[in-house]
Amino acid sequence: MLCGMLLAASACPGFFCSIGLFSSAMWAPQTDPAKPVVVQPGAPGKPSRTLPPSTRATLPPRSQADVQFMQGMIMHHAQAVEMTALIGSRTENKELRSLGSRISSSQSDEIRFMKRWLATRGEPVSMAMAGMPDMDRSGHAMALMPGMLAPEQMEALREAKGTEFDRLFLTGMIQHHGGALTMVKDLFDTPGAGQDAELFNFATDADNTQKAEIRIMQTMLEQQH
Repeated sequence: MLCGMLLAASACPGFFCSIGLFSSAMWAPQTDPAKPVVVQPGAPGKPSRTLPPSTRATLPPRSQADVQFMQGMIMHHAQAVEMTALIGSRTENKELRSLGSRISSSQSDEIRFMKRWLATRGEPVSMAMAGMPDMDRSGHAMALMPGMLAPEQMEALREAKGTEFDRLFLTGMIQHHGGALTMVKDLFDTPGAGQDAELFNFATDADNTQKAEIRIMQTMLEQQH
């Protein structure tokens, strides 16, 4: 057979070209590169399956508890940022200034994330927009969320200076962080809530971060005595 192929090749210079084309056609994938392939991984031990090219990603289901958690945490974080904004003009404590800067930066970033999360899902970014009051009659933010400082506590913090400010800030922020931990626990204790991957990761990270910051602040408070 090999001799026959060689004879055919000598009789027809294009023979090897034909062989090459035939081989390429035989091994080339039979898919249209213009059409994306959407593959859904199978469960453990099960094969993956190819979905139609028209398949589109959809956001995971959310519960009303997810939405209320994000709206409430935006208001909760906003007060923490307001508290840290007082540090620069009321204390020279470098350790407290550094801590306040970290809290302000991280919680401001998280506020932006929570607003994007809500907006992407067509939800209002504040409780007021959702028909729930977040201000009392005097215009103060209502302590609707666990751990938030009452108007009297915020006023005392604004009036304090030096070591007294440091003490009030640390005790107030420990209380504030403790409230955030309660909010996360309540979320995960609610059936069907907290299953959105983005929200789950955010809430878990916030829980770990604020627990660590509480320990730091407790140590700083002990050093004052």
